[in-house]
Amino acid sequence: MDKKKIIFVLLAGLVLLAGCSVAQGNASGKAPDFSLQSINGKTIRLSDYNNKVVILNFFATWCPPCREEIPDFIELVNTTDKERFVIIGISIEKGDESAVKKFAADRKINYPILVDDGFVSKTYGPINSIPTTFIIDKKGNITEKIIGSRTKREFEDKIRPLL
Repeated sequence: MDKKKIIFVLLAGLVLLAGCSVAQGNASGKAPDFSLQSINGKTIRLSDYNNKVVILNFFATWCPPCREEIPDFIELVNTTDKERFVIIGISIEKGDESAVKKFAADRKINYPILVDDGFVSKTYGPINSIPTTFIIDKKGNITEKIIGSRTKREFEDKIRPLL
């Protein structure tokens, strides 16, 4: 293999590790319950959303694919029955929570944003690539794990049968 091909392969691998992966996996089993503080100071538990379909999205403020999904998530919240559906964002930021708070306010995020304590991401992961999103049905079962960003339409297609 010549040097150009080796460099290309290495760069392609780095891009996938940086969160631009489009892989997805089928996950199964109960979604682990957790308790985290929202950026608004409210304690949020996954079990608070029993009998709802949940999109659980692990993201970071500095992640371009994560940023691309947010307008679609905002629109999903606005157009989907809130009695049967919720999105929860979990920032994996390390350090100052105020940066996450500002990020959410600037983008007018209309769903709960939590800051990972390190334990939740390990329980669901490890989360090696962001965004990583879990689709959880009304019974609390993980129906799908999605690595990489998706469009509103793709998320609608995944949650519609579960509603």
